[in-house]
Amino acid sequence: MTTTPPPAALHGVRVLEIGAFMAAPFATMQLADLGADVIKIENPHGGDPVRQTGPFLDEHSSPFIRLNRNKRSVALDLKTERGTALLRTLLDSADVLVENLRPGALAALGFGYDAVRTTHPRLIYVSASGWGQDGPLAAQPGLDIMAQARSGLMSVTGAPDGDPTKIGVPVCDLVCGLYAATATLAALRARDTTGHGQHIDVSLLEAGVSLTVWEAGTYHATGEAGRKHGSAHQNSAPYQALRCRDGWVTAGATTTKTWPAFCHALGLTALLDDPRYTHSYDRYQHRDDLIPAIEAATTTRTTGEVVDLLVAAGVPCAPIATTDQVYTDDHLTGRGYFWDAPHPDLGTVRQLGSPMRLSHTPARRGTAGPGLGAHTRDVLTEAGLGTTELDELHEAGIIR
Repeated sequence: MTTTPPPAALHGVRVLEIGAFMAAPFATMQLADLGADVIKIENPHGGDPVRQTGPFLDEHSSPFIRLNRNKRSVALDLKTERGTALLRTLLDSADVLVENLRPGALAALGFGYDAVRTTHPRLIYVSASGWGQDGPLAAQPGLDIMAQARSGLMSVTGAPDGDPTKIGVPVCDLVCGLYAATATLAALRARDTTGHGQHIDVSLLEAGVSLTVWEAGTYHATGEAGRKHGSAHQNSAPYQALRCRDGWVTAGATTTKTWPAFCHALGLTALLDDPRYTHSYDRYQHRDDLIPAIEAATTTRTTGEVVDLLVAAGVPCAPIATTDQVYTDDHLTGRGYFWDAPHPDLGTVRQLGSPMRLSHTPARRGTAGPGLGAHTRDVLTEAGLGTTELDELHEAGIIR
């Protein structure tokens, strides 16, 4: 006897996305994974600029079809009167609007929050931007690297004597998207109680600053600015990458249990008698002497040997993997993290899984990112438009 799977957690929630690049699309990807019906509204003439970002698979952007999975695409020209009228129609059935245009851009089209909430008081309106919806920087364009710079993240990333370094992934964009999704869920819950929607203002800058937890602790305790530590922890040791004979391994031996275990595993018991290394913060302060002493032992062994020794001793550790190794990793594969999404032109497309593992309402594994305007007619038909009107709109270039 087969059982019908339960509906996804956000089944019945409709989200309109007017977004580009990363923050808003990443936020709505989380909501789509959780079961929301996400309708991505794009310009008919090119769509989201990520569609033009390579590498390409048969003219389809490989990043786009992963970032925009489980969504429907409606190609709609919002710079036309009929296009804005159609957006108002779509708002009638929407629970959430997520946008990451420059502050004021949607207001100029008549769709700022103050205008929309008068006709759609239950709508949750999410604005993601570089610097926030107000303040001295609000009107300036803001990309991830600028947010990483202003948030202080670049000043604490990289080798101690190296140049300021951007974190390898667009962390401010991505974390801003996660905050947008989290705040949306909170606002939906609040609407269950109050019956009212609200405006959510999230920014790349504040998302970045929110990550400087250790640096804030140091500054407010000592007045000192954070600095670059390479792969090392800000105030504990050893907690960093260590050289081995054939690569690198990371290890964290900062507690009263793991530090002795670490030393015994690597034959470094003499370090246990050195008063400079008694406590984690002492080891941190004398790290310039400590790390070479440790690497004298690790560089005589392979990464696999070091990992095996430390795992057996109960010390947290891991080899540094390259991304191609990650995407074929036995642990992730064994947990079913990766999945294949159907695509009308490409067959199947490998996807990163959702880290959100819900036991009763699991994250949705639906389709790869859609073609531009692939669902325009379906969505507008659901909104009540007939075939003749759709043909006229298409002929006029207002939809695709």
